[in-house]
Amino acid sequence: MTIAREEIFGPVLTMIPFDTEAQAIEIANDTPYGLAAYLSTGSEERASRVAGQLRAGMISVNSASQDYTAPFGGYKQSGNGREWGEFGFDDFLEIKGITQ
Repeated sequence: MTIAREEIFGPVLTMIPFDTEAQAIEIANDTPYGLAAYLSTGSEERASRVAGQLRAGMISVNSASQDYTAPFGGYKQSGNGREWGEFGFDDFLEIKGITQ
């Protein structure tokens, strides 16, 4: 399914039916991209379990709000750097080794 595999910038809401939780995770991860994902569930246990298996850099659960203290960045072809939060500072820092 093209819309599930391409990195589409929106706002866009796509609803794809699935039969099992494993199938939903497979559909979500079957893409060369992984910038962000959205998960809607009434179960905190399921949210934690599924979010941990999604190959996306930022996952929103039951809300589209942004947390600028959380790291933002993608997986796979969506990049591997991070912005925002403590991890975002790493792009601006350099490490120096000194031996004597």
